[in-house]
Amino acid sequence: MKFTVLTLFPEILRPYFENSIMAKAVEKEIIAYDLVNIRDFALDKHHKCDDTPYGGGAGQLMLTEPLARALDSVKAKRKRVVFVTPSGSPFTQKKALELSREDELVFICGRYEGIDQRIIDLYVDDEISLGDYVMSSGEVAATVIVDTVYRLVDGVISSESLVEESHSDGLLEYPQYTRPEVYEGLRVPEELLSGNHELIRKWRLKKRLEKTLRVRPDMIWKARQNGQLSLEAELMIEEITEQTALKNCKKKQKLARRERENALQKEKSADSGDL
Repeated sequence: MKFTVLTLFPEILRPYFENSIMAKAVEKEIIAYDLVNIRDFALDKHHKCDDTPYGGGAGQLMLTEPLARALDSVKAKRKRVVFVTPSGSPFTQKKALELSREDELVFICGRYEGIDQRIIDLYVDDEISLGDYVMSSGEVAATVIVDTVYRLVDGVISSESLVEESHSDGLLEYPQYTRPEVYEGLRVPEELLSGNHELIRKWRLKKRLEKTLRVRPDMIWKARQNGQLSLEAELMIEEITEQTALKNCKKKQKLARRERENALQKEKSADSGDL
């Protein structure tokens, strides 16, 4: 798979492609990349690539012609082009998996207030948002997507490592532990030390369900809608819900008892004052 990235600042991206797992994937020729400097396609000797927007307003826009020439140089109209923007569709693991099946992706790294709408109309296939916030660097945003996508390409990471990751099947990942067995008084769960693979599997599933219910309950609803929850998982959810309700009840009882004790203490203090 190849990543072609169009940017005003290629040196921001270069270290990412030259280090860690990405560097190994490039060395093995599983991944290829090309960093295209948009300034090389500017029309003037100063390599100007921005101008004020029509209609007024704050900030600058990337000039249309240098960006279009850069896109044409990589034959972008024949490839899948991604523009990362706060006004795009939310990026998901499902989208990452879809993009990982492409032979090549072309990324436009936005700067300033963004890019001319005509570039989007003529070249862009996917407008993607990382979240409900705004970044100044399209390079950083594009790198997030590249990092999420390339690891799903066959041969980059073992398939076993991807199976139970967060968002891989509608649930968040279970807690992980390594040596030492006891740290700061906290022990590794006995289930993980048992050597019983079935016990470990059930523990991990339960922990995934517990965390997803606590942190992202919306994902449980979506997993149900998509038919991703087994009968075993549904029974565990019932058990977890009952246990959580019981804990909450005990917490409320403890809080009520503490409030009564504080009230009694205040009454005693007031009586002592009267004397």
